[in-house]
Amino acid sequence: MTAVLLKAVSFVSIIIMGYLLKRAGFFQAKDFYLISRIVIKITLPAAIVSNFSRITMDYSILFVCVIGFLCNCVTVAAGYVMYARRTKDARAFAMINMSGYNVGNFTMPFVQSFLSPVGFAATSLFDAGNAVMCTGMTYTLASMVIGEEEKPSLKKAVLNLFSSAPFDAYVIMTALRILNIKLPSVLVTIADTAGGANAFLALLMLGIGFEIRMEKEKMSHILRILGVRYIIAVLMAVGFYFLAPFGLDVRRALVIVSLGPVSSVAPAFTGALNGDIETASAINSLSIVISIAAITAALIILL
Repeated sequence: MTAVLLKAVSFVSIIIMGYLLKRAGFFQAKDFYLISRIVIKITLPAAIVSNFSRITMDYSILFVCVIGFLCNCVTVAAGYVMYARRTKDARAFAMINMSGYNVGNFTMPFVQSFLSPVGFAATSLFDAGNAVMCTGMTYTLASMVIGEEEKPSLKKAVLNLFSSAPFDAYVIMTALRILNIKLPSVLVTIADTAGGANAFLALLMLGIGFEIRMEKEKMSHILRILGVRYIIAVLMAVGFYFLAPFGLDVRRALVIVSLGPVSSVAPAFTGALNGDIETASAINSLSIVISIAAITAALIILL
């Protein structure tokens, strides 16, 4: 318990450090995007290569990819149903801002620090399924709700997926492990070094991007979305841990990812639909705070 709390405190400290350095002027808002590119295009793919290189693929955990996709479907549907009697814009907003999982930038540092490479692989596979929705499918569905998109664009969704370096790394490393092909040791060593920086940079980036600005009258709207989101998350976490037909490390990974924050791209997609970006950003930032507490509590119970 002490080790978990100390690690969680260190994670929170890095996030706070990023936020305070931004407030002090050391970082600018634009630095978020620079560090984000480093994480998404370099350190996260490296961490994926590093951890996948250390496992023997159990074919049963490939189904975790489907679970990641289905979890998004559940939260998107919940957002639609919850605001079924509201305006189309409100339904689209809830669909986008209640769904998705910030795995690469948030959950991965926890998984890297507390779980085995098998747990990391399961988390990566979950994120592959999650990415199918987060990188465009959820946005397309929300666009259809408000009448801006006649039908889903499969070509666009596929192009978005394979333009993501982490997703490409998931696919390539999963294929290599299935075929039992090992990378040269020098490449694994480079991946170990670069991937080791992923947790720190991802958490620092969260601190730089953290911002909560909202009107008081919007608070009930925010709390409603987050309340339903985390009720679903807890139910999923309990179900995964006690009912999923996987080994302990995989079930622990599913608990952690299900308690993760809302997808980091939700505010951007909200803006693309001319929605309330300020409220979407507040939901995103508050979900990070809630997820830190929820995942820490889960780790104390599970480890």
